[in-house]
Amino acid sequence: MRTDRLHYDLPAELIAQAPADSRSASRLLVLDRSTGRLTDSQFACLGDFLRPGDCLVLNDTKVLPARFFLRRHTGAALEGLFLAEREGLWEVMLKGARKVKPGECLQIKDRHGQDSRAAELIEKKAKGVCLLKVEGSAEMVLEAVGFPPLPPYIRRDSDPDQAEQDRQRYQTVYARRPGAVAAPTAGLHFTEPLLDQLKGAGVCFASVTLHVGTGTFKPVTVDELDQHEIHREWFQLDQATAETINAARAAGRRIIAVGTTATRVLETVAAEGRVEPAEGDTNLFITPGYSFQIVDAMITNFHLPQSTLLALVAAFTSLEQILAAYHHAIAHRYRFYSYGDAMLIV
Repeated sequence: MRTDRLHYDLPAELIAQAPADSRSASRLLVLDRSTGRLTDSQFACLGDFLRPGDCLVLNDTKVLPARFFLRRHTGAALEGLFLAEREGLWEVMLKGARKVKPGECLQIKDRHGQDSRAAELIEKKAKGVCLLKVEGSAEMVLEAVGFPPLPPYIRRDSDPDQAEQDRQRYQTVYARRPGAVAAPTAGLHFTEPLLDQLKGAGVCFASVTLHVGTGTFKPVTVDELDQHEIHREWFQLDQATAETINAARAAGRRIIAVGTTATRVLETVAAEGRVEPAEGDTNLFITPGYSFQIVDAMITNFHLPQSTLLALVAAFTSLEQILAAYHHAIAHRYRFYSYGDAMLIV
């Protein structure tokens, strides 16, 4: 499949720069893939489209405040994006580090712009990735110095009120396992009252973990989709979750993945129509033509053109249906991408 078939034109003003006033105030476009019918609704009305016994699978990853700032002894400013902690070293993307040499000591700034702690550059790797030695656990340090790792299409100035809003809203209300450097955005629309309402209506819930990485934003630049090297992300699905999902499937109830990340976990661990407990790295690349084994319905946001995430949702419906839905959303002024509105595909 040619990558350019995943293209669509999006007016820049439809790229959401801030979340809706309240999480569930986002709009919801419902696509029935058996008929192609589109229904305009609100996320707060999600329950109108669900059935008692439906099993919603959430990704409980927690976004680290992974964006941070440093300075050299010369005063030059650097910007870091934490990727992972391996064997006591931080793996980071480091902007402005062209002149920095291994062995140089840098100062990490706190959220008020003051020097906080030292970081030694250990190694410069390919594509802007560096290894830093920093005292203290990454989670603890980043809580003190870091900012939400918003995607590059969300533009921010230094407004502290906006930064605090992002710390709250670029995180699901059910996040509990730190490790992601991007949010599982389909889950951002849920509130505690909405979750309680759905549980009261007989909807059941299960949780998986997939630590979303920066590769989720990586555009597909090759001409043919199958030539793209998909990114790897760490996941876990435990025994209790497997039992919940398998019992729902055995009873003929729908498995509804909340987001492409939950979808990726479920399809990674699928085996003969069941899921098996597992953890590790997944590089599953779902493209049109893929045969889904577990997921019956999906909640998702609107994704970037020529992205692996758009390929995944196109595989779940069809390319023609998903592009028709996106064109409808554009015509009706839906908000796109991470802080944007949602789709339910049934």
